[in-house]
Amino acid sequence: MDYTPHSPDMTYSDFGHPVFDCDFHLYEGADAFTRYLPDQYKNLVRLAEIDGRTKMIIRGRVSDYIPNPTFQVVAEPGSAAEYFGNKNTEGKTYREIVRPMRAIPEFFEPDARLALMDRMNIHSIVNFPTLASIMEVNFMDDPVATQVMIHAFNQWLFDEWGFNHQNRIYTTPVMNLSDPLGAVAELEWALERGAKTVLVRPGPVAGFRGPQSPFLPDADPFWAAIEQVGIPVMLHASDSGYQKFANEWNGAGAAGELRPFEQDLFGHVSQNHRPIMDTISSAVCHGMLARFPGVRLGSIENGGVWMTRLVEDLMDGYGKMPHLFQEHPLETLRRALYVAPYWEEPLEPLVETIGLDHILFNSDWPHPEGLADPVEYALFARDEAGLPEADVARIMGGNMYELMGV
Repeated sequence: MDYTPHSPDMTYSDFGHPVFDCDFHLYEGADAFTRYLPDQYKNLVRLAEIDGRTKMIIRGRVSDYIPNPTFQVVAEPGSAAEYFGNKNTEGKTYREIVRPMRAIPEFFEPDARLALMDRMNIHSIVNFPTLASIMEVNFMDDPVATQVMIHAFNQWLFDEWGFNHQNRIYTTPVMNLSDPLGAVAELEWALERGAKTVLVRPGPVAGFRGPQSPFLPDADPFWAAIEQVGIPVMLHASDSGYQKFANEWNGAGAAGELRPFEQDLFGHVSQNHRPIMDTISSAVCHGMLARFPGVRLGSIENGGVWMTRLVEDLMDGYGKMPHLFQEHPLETLRRALYVAPYWEEPLEPLVETIGLDHILFNSDWPHPEGLADPVEYALFARDEAGLPEADVARIMGGNMYELMGV
């Protein structure tokens, strides 16, 4: 049976503008990381049965970041709206709120996804992986293995989805900057296969001298290549490795990965926005965005309320050390940064900081924390945020079409 979301009061014909959703997701198959993994690396990633359940084993260690890595049963799209909309007044656990469902072809197949998009009245999407978000953090001590693994995954991704399906589904190959020249080679490989955007994990990358920012001058060859080809880089929320800080505060030691939502209150409160704030701060303070003014970054599934704090911090630094900035930090942000706020967040802070033309629409479909019916966000932008139709149209698609150049 075709999946059809609950329809909002407003139909697509009422809205009357093409919709470009910058944050859809695919669910990976069981061989996503192993189909093309060279034999000498075959034990890096595998699936195994543990106590009757299939688990991801990464470098010999069980990962619970994704509880069901086969994705045969998943949480229903949008079923966590009560939790993420701050309406969990009864204090339910996350597991009590979300509703399970059997997987459907729309999660795994591009043509089924296109048919779904037509039913949802969505013209174009950027399509992100799901399971891939857990991988890089587990290889911060091994730049070579990281890029071998990422290339194997990108080969699988191209097989199953392509990087540009009928000029409507733009699936994101992963770029890892542990070795910048290797990242340039991976970028060229992806571009030859039609990639229109790429995914970079927010956070430090593995380095031969230890973890480091992907925006230091060492990585300039990659950013120069990005500027030359003119495609945007998407900084999509991933496991950025920050759970170790919360674990230390919790007395659990530094080891460990992200935990299910409701199990670590301190981790949620203290680390919820830190990875993306630090990532953008680095891109500005380490000068990459000034060295390459043509680079465009999209912050996806990181929310937007952190922008006000980021601007305050950057302006504090600029007031004390303006000579260390190559340009005014607000000019950098307003030129280079595009932000997709969470559906439940106010829009005014983003409009005030980076401008309406740099705000993107994202639904996070089919993940439970997003919107079951993505176009419903237009109702929020119009009725709750009070935006005129022309501004709603820019957020729902116009800004993204311009950013992507498609």
